[in-house]
Amino acid sequence: METSRSVDTSLVEETSNTTVNKPKIIEKKYFLSFVLVGLLFPLWGFANDVTNPLVKAFKDIFLISNAQSSLVQFAFYFGYGFMAIPAAIFIRKYNYKSGILLGLSLYALGALLFIPASSYMEFNFFLAALWILTCGLALLETTANPYVLSMGHPDTSTQRLNLAQAFNPIGSLTGMMVASTYILNELQVEAFRAKEKANHPEYANMLPAEVDGKLVQALNDFAVNEPVAHQAMQAADLATVKGPYVAIAGVVFLVFLAFLFTKMPKTQSDQEPLTPTILKDTFKRLFKNGRYLEGVLAQAFNVGAQIMCWTFIIHYGMTSVGLTAAEAQSYNMIAMGIFLSGRFICTFLLSYVRPGQLLMILAAGAGVLVAGAIFLGGYSGLYCLVGVSGCMSLMFPTIYGIALKDMGEDASLASAGLVMAIVGGAIMPPLQGSLIDGDSLFAGLPSVQTSFVLPLICFVMIAFYGYRAHVKYKV
Repeated sequence: METSRSVDTSLVEETSNTTVNKPKIIEKKYFLSFVLVGLLFPLWGFANDVTNPLVKAFKDIFLISNAQSSLVQFAFYFGYGFMAIPAAIFIRKYNYKSGILLGLSLYALGALLFIPASSYMEFNFFLAALWILTCGLALLETTANPYVLSMGHPDTSTQRLNLAQAFNPIGSLTGMMVASTYILNELQVEAFRAKEKANHPEYANMLPAEVDGKLVQALNDFAVNEPVAHQAMQAADLATVKGPYVAIAGVVFLVFLAFLFTKMPKTQSDQEPLTPTILKDTFKRLFKNGRYLEGVLAQAFNVGAQIMCWTFIIHYGMTSVGLTAAEAQSYNMIAMGIFLSGRFICTFLLSYVRPGQLLMILAAGAGVLVAGAIFLGGYSGLYCLVGVSGCMSLMFPTIYGIALKDMGEDASLASAGLVMAIVGGAIMPPLQGSLIDGDSLFAGLPSVQTSFVLPLICFVMIAFYGYRAHVKYKV
């Protein structure tokens, strides 16, 4: 059961001088609830970033193309598109706490399905497990984001969400560390690649992209010439992949118990049952809200850009620099550290700069850095790609806050639209994977570099939304 929400008339006090006290980001009565809901943010951050390296890992384990292995991201983020609206309807009918409990249940179920998937050694089984897991994540995000926004004064809602989202990269960093230490470093296929490089000293004089092609060919030859040994290697690697997901299922179960036995504040303003008429009227209002519709589109571009940058930095490091998968992943971890720091810095800056203006500036900066990754290559391009994460740190919660500002009782369904926009992470990585598999867009540059034109386009669109939010919508 959720406790009733009490009215706090001390949020905004007018003094005899007509001076208005600035409302607090987190009120005392919401502190413990905010902390508990805040635990959800690193949980989905972990799932996102322990999964990103699977695109490269599954490519080598199952000997499939970049486009095919990118279906990992399609399955993962398609769950958001599928579940977001049903999640919002469920939350509206019941409450935020019920949405969280159901989300955690699906999260744990999807993670545990990695056990039979690894036993059957079937790529599509892994995709199904990831889809179920992310249906749970969609419920959690559809619930947690508006829940945090509602825990206090509307004027501090964007800052509050940025603060909560600042804990998301902690989970992401943990996921990256686990992926690097307990998955990529332990894969036998990576040991095979290292052995091949050691047996061919002439590779040291070749371009990294050329070496990568020869190593992929060696893996294919091994699968044809020694199928039993190759199958044993696959089984061992898939067992390695399974481990972290089984472990996170246990953590999720403990968080489930914490929510189950804790009373949570009731902050939903919508008390009416969600009838078809109310649902229709809500959608009409949302489709007339330009700031919201543009925000949904900007969020799709934002998530697509994030997932492409964090997924294909491994391909970039291996192909354009000559790193191993684990070494390339270490740069991803540095990027996430910058992303984490950026979240706290941007939360501070939002006290002085309008959200739309800051979004516009950082999106433009991200575009410049991605252009550097495209045209510079080598370590310089890799450093640019790492730096993009500092600019991306602000984007998700700020777009979310701008789009949902003053939504009132429409917030839960409006939030679902923004969570559904995460499907951008399902659509765009396979497109970039296809660009990597194909010919280079610019003569003389590896296709893995020129494929980053897609994130560049995304950041241009986000900068345009920031400009519109700042100039037109005055946010």
